[in-house]
Order: sequence, then structure tokens, then C-alpha cells
Amino acid sequence: PAPASTAAAAAASSRSRAGAPRLLSTSMASVFKAPGGFEVKAPVESAGEFEVLDPGNLEGLAHVSDMGKSHAEEAIQAASAALPGWAARTAQERSKVLETIHDLMHAHRDDLAHIITSECGKPYAEAYGEVAYAASFFKWFAEEGRRAYGDVVPPPASSKRIITIKQPVGVCAAVTPWNFPSGMITRKLAPALAVGCTMVVKPAEDTPLSALAILNLAEEAGLPPGAFGVVTASRANTPEVGSALCRSPIVRKMSFTGSTAVGKSLYAECADTVKRVSLELGGNAPFIVFDDADIDKAVEGAIASKFRNSGQTCVCANRFFVHARVYDEFAEKLAKRAASMKMGHGLEEGVVQGPLINEKAMQKVMRTIDHAVASGAEALSGGERRADLKGYFVEPTVLIGATHEMGFSAEETFGPVAPLIRFESDEEVVAWSNDTTAGLAAYFYTSNVHRAFRVAEALEYGMVGINDGI
Repeated sequence: PAPASTAAAAAASSRSRAGAPRLLSTSMASVFKAPGGFEVKAPVESAGEFEVLDPGNLEGLAHVSDMGKSHAEEAIQAASAALPGWAARTAQERSKVLETIHDLMHAHRDDLAHIITSECGKPYAEAYGEVAYAASFFKWFAEEGRRAYGDVVPPPASSKRIITIKQPVGVCAAVTPWNFPSGMITRKLAPALAVGCTMVVKPAEDTPLSALAILNLAEEAGLPPGAFGVVTASRANTPEVGSALCRSPIVRKMSFTGSTAVGKSLYAECADTVKRVSLELGGNAPFIVFDDADIDKAVEGAIASKFRNSGQTCVCANRFFVHARVYDEFAEKLAKRAASMKMGHGLEEGVVQGPLINEKAMQKVMRTIDHAVASGAEALSGGERRADLKGYFVEPTVLIGATHEMGFSAEETFGPVAPLIRFESDEEVVAWSNDTTAGLAAYFYTSNVHRAFRVAEALEYGMVGINDGI
């Protein structure tokens, strides 16, 4: 089974007498059914298959098509064929389709959340929130698409008039991560569709079902075949699919959210065709607790920032800098809160900590903890794998005695580990916070308004949360 607007809507090499591409005919099959009855469907494809696992119990969820370069090229051709008709629609006509997708996502919110939890592992409450977040992009850009205004520019001569208009870039491509399997797709897809572009998406191999579900709803909403394509691929086939999207001269823009290493590789491959490229890469967010902070609020902010989705977000806190005067108090309270969080499968009642996404991720987190402990840190809470749970579970961990020289200072942990580093001065903690190649997000807690402005401006990050952990 493969996505509906990919090979199913791919343009065949032959053309009809009218000159329009002949769409491949493909039978549809259900690959996953949520408890509420919503079925994720995909066309039956002449490709191999790979299994999608539930990281919370290691059970198989579905088998989807393991697509490769040729399938990606077909999806690009389908998007190119759909582009003229979609771009020719008025902004209001496109807006209505996007609003319908938004409404359908809310109508199927329970099932979409179930799909996210099943393939990604995050607790159901978080998944339910993600569906609303993901749908909101269709609503927002349905409205913003009507306001893609041009401009009139004062001319250099009285006999001339300079008028600018905004037109679709063309076929776009996106490679999306597994930690927000719906939200990271819709925030790329919605603006592209709103202005008349078409898009091919390669979702993460761990979480293709959410992408297919959105595709099904988009087609139900009236999006023309080919305007949105999904190319599912295993980890082995992902490089050739990504390369096909980057190197195609038809694709005019690439958007990627994920690791810095992969982002650099995709960026390089886009250079041959001089594509527009948008990248959101890794983070190494500092979380600073000054001595004048409200400690209880800082602890709650730390829980939200660090342990959301089991620490698997690009903006989650990776390093905790705590002033020496409040270090012990903060450490004790944070460890107590972390230890109280219920772990388990995300669909179980009361669970707030789900599994890590796969075996590789779990091993990386355990190596990070083991290395820190071997280097002198101590696990005040957690620090172990939950072997009694069937899945990729690591306990929410608070490490005391951590230092700026340990591995997590240079590498994104992407797991439920909070290393607490003691600092003495504002200058010291700002320097340590900025000592990284990443600059996505930072957080700090203080009750001093002068410090708030001074530190916020000194931190070299795109987003800075003041007394706020998200």
C-alpha cells in the first residue's frame, strides 16, 4: 500500500489526446483502522513493503509500500501535472478546500490522535493536542492565502509603472520528522497549497500512517489528485527518495525538519538545481534557573519543556543551568516530579511518559546517561531502562553533578534526560548557553525584569522563553 496521490495519481508517460496526463489506475486498500472507524487507505503498489511498529508495545500496526526513486519521480510528475489547474483556482476556491481539510481533521480528531500515539508513542493527550495544532495551519493559511497581495512600486521614470504580483513557486517537496507526524506536515503543506503550489511529502519511516491519513482527508475535501503526494519509504530506501526530491529540476523548493547532519546533506543535493530551501535543524536548548526565580514555576516549566513527548522535540531543554544558591532545591523538586510521572503505552489512562521512537534512540539515550554517570554525574531520579515495559522505555532522568564539559553540552540528547549544571554568574551561564552550533530555542526563569531583557538579548537563539517552558 502506498499513498493515494503518489503513484496512484502519478502522471503516466503517455498523454491523452487532450494533452492532459493519464493518471495511473490503482486499487485502494486499507492499511490501518482506528477504533473510531477511520481507515487509513493507500493504493496497492508494485513496491516492497515495510512494517510500521508501535514503539509502546513493539506490535505491528501496518505494512506500507517501501517506495524508491521511481515512485518519487512519479509523484513529482503528478504534482507537476496538478499544478496548473490548482494554481489557476482563485484564492477563495483554494481556501475552501483548506477549510474543509481543517474541519475533517477535527471531525476525526480522536482517530487521528490514536494513529499518532500508536506510531509515534506520545501520550494520547499530547497527540490529541497535536491534531488541533496540525489542523490549525489549514485554517490559518486558508485565511492568509486570500491576502497574498502584490505591490505598486514608485517608478524611476514618469512613463513607467512597476507592479509586483505573487505567484506560486511551483512543485514543492518536504521531508518531515516522526516526533510531530501530523503537525510537521501540515505546517509545510498548508501554506504551499494556499498559494497554489503542489507538494510531495516524504514522511519519516517510523510514522507514515499520519501522513497517509491527512492525504485521505485532503482528497475527501476535494484536493485534486496529484496536488499532494506522499512517498513512504523504509530507512534503507529513504536516501534515494530524498535525493530524487532534491535533484529533480521540477521541484522548485525543499523544506526539511530534522537533524543537522541530514539537513546539510539535503542542502548540498539541492545545490545542483539551485532550489529554494527551508531548514529547521537540531536544537541544544539551554534552560536557565536564576537565583531569583520562582522555583516551583521553574520546575513545572522544566517538566513541560524537557519531558514533553519523552524529550523528543527539537525545542525541548537539553541542558539545565541552575544557580548555585538554588541548585539543591530545584534538583530535589524536579527529581520528585520526574519520578512521579506515570510511564506506559500512550493509550493507557493517566500515562504522561511514553516510549522513545525506536531501539536506536533508546540506546543513544542510555549511552548519554551512562557516559555522564561514568564522568561523575549522579542520577537523582531515573537513569534506567524500564525493562518491565514492552517497548522502548527509559525512565525520566534527572542528573546532578553534571558539568558543561559532558557530552550533552555538544550533542542533542532527544530523550528524557535533564542534566543539572551549577553556575555562579550571569556572564558565565550566558557564555555556556551560547557555546553550541545550534540556536533554535532557549528558556530562563527570573523575577528581575532588567535581567530578563538583558539575558534574552544576549542569548543567541531564535526563540527565547522567559518564565515559560514551551
